[in-house]
Amino acid sequence: MAKFGKWLGGGLGWAFFGPLGGLLGFALGSVLDQAQVGNRTSPAGRTTTGDFAMSLLVLVAAVMKADGKVLKSELEYVKTFFVRNFGMATAQEAMLYLRDLLNQPIPVRDVTRQIKNQLDYSSRLQLLHLLYGVSLADGITHPLELKLIEQIAAELSISQQDALSIKSMFIEDIDSSYKILEIEEEASIEEIKKAYRTMANKHHPDKVSYLGEDFRKAANEKFQKVNEAYEKIKKERGFV
Repeated sequence: MAKFGKWLGGGLGWAFFGPLGGLLGFALGSVLDQAQVGNRTSPAGRTTTGDFAMSLLVLVAAVMKADGKVLKSELEYVKTFFVRNFGMATAQEAMLYLRDLLNQPIPVRDVTRQIKNQLDYSSRLQLLHLLYGVSLADGITHPLELKLIEQIAAELSISQQDALSIKSMFIEDIDSSYKILEIEEEASIEEIKKAYRTMANKHHPDKVSYLGEDFRKAANEKFQKVNEAYEKIKKERGFV
């Protein structure tokens, strides 16, 4: 069995005590038949790969359904996204689960409440980043999808500054680099440097290293965006 099933197996314990359990119940038979599930409870205070993988899959389905239709082209874009980040075998399995989820009503508010209580803040930031990545994978801005992602961010208790920072990594405007670093354009050079150090620490891939190498690699894209924003500001302002 590919990795996605094992990820799900690692998180089914807490999921079955909430709305995620109802949505992912279809996966239980497959997981038990084809994978060694092991311990299904998350260590206290620590987000597991299974927790994160399930949360990502359910929220991706919700975002895709936000405009009332799911196109074949959208599924291809999402598959490409998973292939790029996690490899073909994992992507193929994830898409099987995703297709089932797309046929179910998703109580977004209940799901995000459960996710907020289970995932640590660094994992929630990474989750938001991946949702924007999936939504904008085709290069098109879908207003209803973006609205839902903003709702998800708020319900996950992600700060407005952090949510805007991550959004600005995907939707550029004249001051995107400053928004990514969570500062004003009038910030001093010292304030810019301090903001960069803060954001580089907040979004460093090691912050989610406990999710495993696949998700850590996906987190590196967010870290690179912070570095790119800082380099752009340095060039514009003329400092080193």
